[in-house]
This record gives sequence, C-alpha cells and structure tokens, in this order.
Amino acid sequence: MTVLRFLWIAWLGCAAAATVVASLLWSPWWWAAAGPLLALAVLAVVDLLQVRHSVLRNYPVLGHLRFAMEGIRPELQQYFVERNVDGRPFDRDTRSIVYERAKGTDAEEPFGTELDLYETGREFLVPSMAPVAVRTEAPRVRIGGPDCTRPYDMALLNVSAMSFGSLSANAVLALNTGAALGGFAHDTGEGGLSEYHLRPGGDLVWELGTGYFGCRTADGGFDQHLFAHKAAHPQVRCVSLKLSQGAKPGIGGVLPGAKVTAEIAKVRGVPQGESVISPPYHRVFSSPRELVRFVARMRELAGGKPTGFKLCVGSRRQFLAVCKAMLVEGVTPDFIVVDGAEGGTGAAPLEFADNIGMPLTEGLMTVHDALLGTGLRDRIRIGASGKVATGSDLVKRLIQGADYTNAARAMMFAVGCIQAQRCHTNTCPVGVTTQDPRRARALDVGDKAQRVQRFQEATVRSALQIMAALGVDEPSQLSPHMLRRRVDPQTIRSYAEIHPRLAPGQLIDDAPERWAPDWHAAHPDRFTD
Repeated sequence: MTVLRFLWIAWLGCAAAATVVASLLWSPWWWAAAGPLLALAVLAVVDLLQVRHSVLRNYPVLGHLRFAMEGIRPELQQYFVERNVDGRPFDRDTRSIVYERAKGTDAEEPFGTELDLYETGREFLVPSMAPVAVRTEAPRVRIGGPDCTRPYDMALLNVSAMSFGSLSANAVLALNTGAALGGFAHDTGEGGLSEYHLRPGGDLVWELGTGYFGCRTADGGFDQHLFAHKAAHPQVRCVSLKLSQGAKPGIGGVLPGAKVTAEIAKVRGVPQGESVISPPYHRVFSSPRELVRFVARMRELAGGKPTGFKLCVGSRRQFLAVCKAMLVEGVTPDFIVVDGAEGGTGAAPLEFADNIGMPLTEGLMTVHDALLGTGLRDRIRIGASGKVATGSDLVKRLIQGADYTNAARAMMFAVGCIQAQRCHTNTCPVGVTTQDPRRARALDVGDKAQRVQRFQEATVRSALQIMAALGVDEPSQLSPHMLRRRVDPQTIRSYAEIHPRLAPGQLIDDAPERWAPDWHAAHPDRFTD
C-alpha cells in the first residue's frame, strides 16, 4: 500500500508531460489540462522534498486537504476533545499551543478566552498585586537522596516515557536530539536502550518495566549483569522502575508483532515478528519491603546513579505500605514519578483508560502528603506525568506537590503527531509511531528535534512568566493557596482548603482522622488492602 500511495505521483508526472507534448504538437487546447497537471506535479515534488510537514512527505498533494480543513475549522470542525477523567480536556487549542511553540511562532489570542470560567471544576491561578521580574534562567531540580553518589539536575519539563518500538527510530532520534539541544532529560520508556537513544547524546532516564527489556534473561527475568553494563553508559543519568502506567494500570504493555522488527527484537531481547506482551507484575518483588530493597539494588548496580520508580496511584493504603517499608528498611528511592490516569498510550483497553487509577491531581497530592507525613519528603523528588502541555499545567503540578514534570503526548505533537490514532496499526501517517521505513522517512529528524527543543524552552519560559505573575521566582515559593477551584456554582476554594497538607512526620506522631484508618492498616510486608 505504501508503494501505491506514490504510484499516482508517477502517473501525474507522465500525464503532465504527455499533455504538454500534446499542446505543443497538436492543439493549444491541451494547455487547459497541461497547466493544472504540471502545477500538481511540481507541488508533489516540492512536498516530497520539504521537511517541515510529515503529512505532505507521506501524502504529497493530498495532504494539503488537511491543512485546508484546519484553516476553516471554527466553521466546519468541532473542537477535538479526548476522554478525560478529571474534567480538563486536552483540546484542539492546547494542541495548537504545542504546535505553535514547537514551530517558534507562539501567538497571542486577540479576542480573549472562550472558556466557561463559571464551570464547576474550573481551576485558576491567583495573580499577585506585586508580581516579580521573570527570572532569565530556569531552575533545575537536584535528584539524589542520601544514598545516591551521582546526583542529576533535572529540568522542570522533560520527555516522558515512550519506547522505541512504539515510536519509530526517527521519532526517538528527534526527541533525544531535542533533549540534547535543550539540556533536559529523555525517558526511554520500557522498550529498552537503543542506539537511537544513545546516538544524539541527550540525557537519559532508563526505564525498566515488567518485561525487563534490554536487561532480560532468556526466561524473561532480570539480568543484573547486563543491567549494570548498560546503566554505566554516561548518557544514562537515572534509572527508573515502572510499576504501572496511567493509561493502563494493572496490565503490561503490548507491542503488536507487525512492529517487532529484527532491530527491535534485538533491543528488547524478544523473538522477531511476535507480539510482545509485558507481564502485569514484577518478578523481582512481591511486597513493599522487597520493592524498596530492589530499588536500592538497582542504585547499587547503576553505580550510585539516581534511582526511582513510576506508578499510577490506586490505593492510598498500599502507597503508605511502601512508605512504611522505606522507614523500616532505612532506604528510599531518589525520585518517584506519579503518572495520572488521564495519561495517554498508543494501546490500552478502553475500560482501563477510562475507569482505573487516580487522576494526576489526586495521585500527586496523595504521594506528596504521604511522604510529608512519614518525614521522607525531603529525601525524595516527585515527578508528575499526565497531560502536561503548557506552562500553566507545569505550575499547577508544582503547586500540587511535584518537583518537576514529564510530557509524552505534547512531545509527540512537537515531532509532528496529528493524533490519527493509528499507533497500533503500524500505519502512522506522519512517521511517529510506525516501524514502516517508508512512512518513518517522512519525519525529518533535524527539523523535528528543533521543534522539541523550542517547545520545551517556550513552555518552561511560560511557566516562569506565570510564576512571576503569582509573585514568586522559585518553585519552592509556590503554595496551594495560589491555585483555586470552583467546587460548585457559588463556591471557590483554594487547594489548601480542598487538600489540607500533612505536617512533616505527622502520620508517625499522630495520624489525623482522615488518614488514620489507612495508616494503621498499611503493612510493609504486603500490598493488599
């Protein structure tokens, strides 16, 4: 089918040449057909050679119909709104912000907001009557607790976990090149450590899932020697253990066999051409205490590099069990990434995506308060992932307890994703989520890498501008009082009122009534409620 998409261009060129010859040799009336055909043939060649638009490289001439529709979308298209479990749609305007920032053409809105500011659940940030100057240099977050010997300074916004295999080689190259240009981190996802992650030189967070891809034994277990060898690579700045993912907590990832090429099979350590289904659980631990010990072992094997885990929060009691395990073992991860249930993926059962796991707001604040209440918060940094796309998203997550953020879908938009929702079919029209080399060639690495870098820089700059408008120039100065939510048509409350924070060590000293049942029932040797 890929070849057929280009055969008509050859036909177009032949038809244009034939009509030109006919107009010169037989009748000038042939110019009526020759002119349009010649123009279309030239346009097709230009589309194939340009690098800015992946759609046009894969669909010469025909791809212009998409841009024509976008140009008149307020009249002929409804706003595209994805499913969202916490009431904040990731709409077409948000996608437009990402696209414009990636292209370096961030625009102003000339006619004000079109949002319903009185809608229940609507959030807003509180500007100060004494704003401060916008800081010129973005702050960074030191990742590394007392047991970490090689800490890493994390940017406020980074590339979230997306695997090679789910993404094309060109997409991974563009993301990592953009990270290298902008000085931020790139999470590999659970699909292993490939040359496309390593070649550009960007900082990496190497993520391990339940399949242990890249350090996998023949029977699917964890190969600690192979892990230690790869974790020693200088570009690997942190290592992360994936417990669960926001879009599909409780089940493993799926990579269709059509996308498991020889190269991907080698990177992952799996058979070529067979669908790869990660187990829903880890072999290396079965209790909170064993989890904490394994994280410590990973850090040891990684030579003291920052080590942590990622999860979509479900049960507060189970996370408190992990906190108790940290206390009794005297061991903590260097970071925890909270993935919200609204996070995306290319392949997840619809009922899991819509109905299982906490949204990022609740999950993030649960983790933050649990670590505060157990006196562990100052040792552990928290990352937030789940529909982070704008500066206001970033600031809200910092207010809710995060130290830094990760973005996946927005970074995909920056490399050209148009959300065709063909990720699982291997027929992505813009070359982002395909292993078809003919389709992947449409994604120009140099152009898209610059877009990734520009998007990240512009979004962090926007966050700093918002912080300055709130009257602060350091993330540590942000407060839950600065974020308000309309809880009903007549009532607005701050997050300090909606989610009262625990004092450091309060759970240990005297757990408040709203936390006491979960705290007393949590046990470091079991995950069950």
